[in-house]
Amino acid sequence: MKSPQNIPSPSLVQSLVCFVGIVCLLSVGLFVLQIPIHGLLFLALCWAALNARLAGAKYAEIRQMMMAGISEALPAIFIFFLIGVVIASFMVSGTVAALMVVGLEWLSPQSFLVVGLLLAAVMSLATGTSWGTVGTVGVVMMGIGEAMNVSAPLVAGMVISGATFGDKLSPVSDTTNLAAMSAGTDLFSHIRSMLFTTIPTLLIVLVILVVLGSGVEAQLMPDQVSVVSTALRNSFELNWLVGLLPLLVMLVLSLRRVAPEVCMTASAMTALVLAYFYQDRSVSELIGVLWQNQPGNTGIASLDSLLGRGGMASMSWTLMLALLALALGGILLRGQFLSVLLAVITRRIRRTSTLIATTIGTGFIGNAALGEAYVSIILTAQSFTPAFRAQQLPSPLLSRSVEEGATMTTGLIPWTTAGAFYAATLGVATLDYVPYAFLNYLNPFVSIAMAALGIGLLGANRPLAGSSQNN
Repeated sequence: MKSPQNIPSPSLVQSLVCFVGIVCLLSVGLFVLQIPIHGLLFLALCWAALNARLAGAKYAEIRQMMMAGISEALPAIFIFFLIGVVIASFMVSGTVAALMVVGLEWLSPQSFLVVGLLLAAVMSLATGTSWGTVGTVGVVMMGIGEAMNVSAPLVAGMVISGATFGDKLSPVSDTTNLAAMSAGTDLFSHIRSMLFTTIPTLLIVLVILVVLGSGVEAQLMPDQVSVVSTALRNSFELNWLVGLLPLLVMLVLSLRRVAPEVCMTASAMTALVLAYFYQDRSVSELIGVLWQNQPGNTGIASLDSLLGRGGMASMSWTLMLALLALALGGILLRGQFLSVLLAVITRRIRRTSTLIATTIGTGFIGNAALGEAYVSIILTAQSFTPAFRAQQLPSPLLSRSVEEGATMTTGLIPWTTAGAFYAATLGVATLDYVPYAFLNYLNPFVSIAMAALGIGLLGANRPLAGSSQNN
């Protein structure tokens, strides 16, 4: 039996038909007919498999492509379950409740969005994980925002912007290291190159949030905030210093570069111990919470729903979506449909700004096609390395463009692992929070605009590592 690597490449026409068919199916189904995404992805998977078969692949080889696509993302799938456990444990331990009360007492609607963005950014920068930040700080911010009557999609977009900022620039982030490695760039040269475009974008976002924050002042309902704080205090033994312990454990272990799975497990176990001794929860109740958390009993329906989030079962919707998207990405990548299209594109690029814009756009398309930023980062870096070398462009410029296309946009697509995870964790549909994830979609545009003006090109006369001046 031939391995997937030995399958004949599809023609350009076959690749276009396959890819355009998937784009039309998903876009029409989601935006026009409003069909649930799982069914659409299944049909897209069938369409990709049919095109792979017509291109010469056998059924066993197509199955192997799908399995390979899923297997490469197994670490992310493990994180799905652990995040569910972390959220549930933080709920029953009173960690979320304590931080909500502190936030309600210390924050005003005017400062909430800006402080929330910076808090999420610092947490993500320190831990290197946007997912962990969204699953902890993000959940707290959603609760505070709801009590302040701030739009849930706006809060979700703010949290995701901050979490993505920190994840993109953190030296302990997996995507940051992967982009640098894939482009042959020194890690800290890669981070310094991203500062040229990310910091200006952050300043723009802060201005936007200041303006939006000034508009929510009238929406604050002091009586409602007081009712929420009282309800939380009646339901939990609250001490914010005690409540911070699980977060502190996660932060310390992350800074020591302990594996994220270990960090989250240790943090969850710390929270469960607090729940047993400090909140007087039974062992059987706590074990059950790991699978599926139960709504709170504060008497406020929206608050009870928030306190009932988490547990491994809560991630099942996200997991099924991720498996379908990753299987689809496996066929498109290993069936060489994407590589055929990219080869045609890269051969026609001459201008530096066009090359950067195309690299960023390819990262976004790769996310949409493959369902996972990790694979998109590798594919984009490998595909555009020859073009950057041909134009004598430095490798940090390539790695930066890869991150701005892949890392920044993965949370904006409903069927990617990140988009599905954020929606499930924050309780806001991806398409609802996208307009407010300002940093995620403004950063690529800022980068392209700066390239067009010749700003931040890092000395285009310094070539990529491993290239020669005659390439």
